[in-house]
This record gives sequence, structure tokens and C-alpha cells, in this order.
Amino acid sequence: METVGLIVLLIVLAFGALVTVAVVKTAQKVKRGIERSTAQARRAVEDQRLRARRFALPGALGELAQLRLELRTSIDSTFEALDSAELAEAAALMNRLDSHARALDAELRLLEREPDRSRVAAQLPALTERAHRITHSADALRWAAQDRARHAVTDDLADLTREVDMEARALRHWEPAAGPLDGSGAASFGEHAVGGSGAGRLGGQAAGPQPYGNPAAGGTGRAGDSPAAPSAGRPRLRKLPGSGPSGA
Repeated sequence: METVGLIVLLIVLAFGALVTVAVVKTAQKVKRGIERSTAQARRAVEDQRLRARRFALPGALGELAQLRLELRTSIDSTFEALDSAELAEAAALMNRLDSHARALDAELRLLEREPDRSRVAAQLPALTERAHRITHSADALRWAAQDRARHAVTDDLADLTREVDMEARALRHWEPAAGPLDGSGAASFGEHAVGGSGAGRLGGQAAGPQPYGNPAAGGTGRAGDSPAAPSAGRPRLRKLPGSGPSGA
């Protein structure tokens, strides 16, 4: 009984541990989903605010909003292209580029709150040059990934087209024709024609008319049968008209 109770206790403890692990993992997954959704919602709200500032604020502040929008759009589009292409090395380079983009976006965000407009105008050219370098690098990676995917699809389509053409030709080759017979059929038909009645007709014409009912000569009394060749040294006697057993 003690052994049975110990086994039951171990089973209950193992089941409780499994339930605890499952609950913790589920809670973590839900937390990450909530954080992701919150970050996406915050990002969408900030993007809308930047679009509004780009048109509402003239001068350097509007240019800052435009830079931040261009930077975010380029980085997000490149990440989507690399994720679909599954390029590990390019994704690693893009992660490093994203860290520079985040640092620049933080600087641009701080500069938007700068009350001194002259300082904003003075720092804007250097920040614009950095933003253009980042966006150019991101665009280069994205365009290369797109060209690679397009090239792979084109090659696969060319191979598929070639295989379809070969299969179509094979299907047309084995398709039964409604007109004349093919080579094998014509050859077999010709063999039957030559070996059958045609051979009899040709043999009969070459040998000439043969007498009927002459077993020695191989005649059977049927037209078209080839007679046996006469034996060598014995002339063949023809039956004269009017001669018969009574005349002899």
C-alpha cells in the first residue's frame, strides 16, 4: 500500500508540475501578444501623428517628421522582404542597420521637442544625411532580396514551362490518329498482304495456268494454288484432246 500511495503521489506531483509549466508558458505567450499589440497600436498612432505634423508644421519640424516617416517605412519594408526571402546573413545586417535607425529616430524625436528653432535647423542637414544613408542601405537590401526572389520564380517558371511542353508533345505523340495508320500498323498490314492472297495471285501469274486435279504436280483443283515444281529429268506430258482410256 505504501508503494501504491507513493506512485500516486508522484503522478499527482508530475501532473501538477505539467499544469504549472503550461500555465506559465500560456501567460508568457499572452503577455508577449499583448505587448506586441500595444507596440503596434502605439506605432500606428505615432505614424499618424507624424503624417499630420508633416503637413501641419512648416519648416524644419515638418522636415523632421518627413525624415522619421521615410526612415520607418524603409526599415519596415526591408524587414518584410527579408523575412519572406529567409536570408539569414542579410537579416543579420538588417538588424545592425535597424539599431542605427532606432538611434537616429530617437535623436529626431528629441529634436522635435527642441524649442530653439535655429539649433534644429543647424543639426538638420547632418541628420538628413544619416537618414539617407540608412534608407539607401535598407533599400539596397530590399531590392536585392526582391530581385533574388523574382529571379528564382522566373527560373522555376522556365523549367515548369519546358516540362509542360515536353509532356504535351508526348501526349500528342501517343494520341490515336483518325487518319492513316502509323508505321508499325502499315508494316504489319503490308506483311499480311504480301504473305496472303497477294502472294497467291503473284505466284499464279508467274507460273501460268496449271491443270486441275493433278496430284503428282501438286494441283488441288483450286485456283491460285502454287503447283509443285516438276522433277528434274522427266518431261511433263500434256493430255491431248480426245485421248482417254478408251482411245488407248
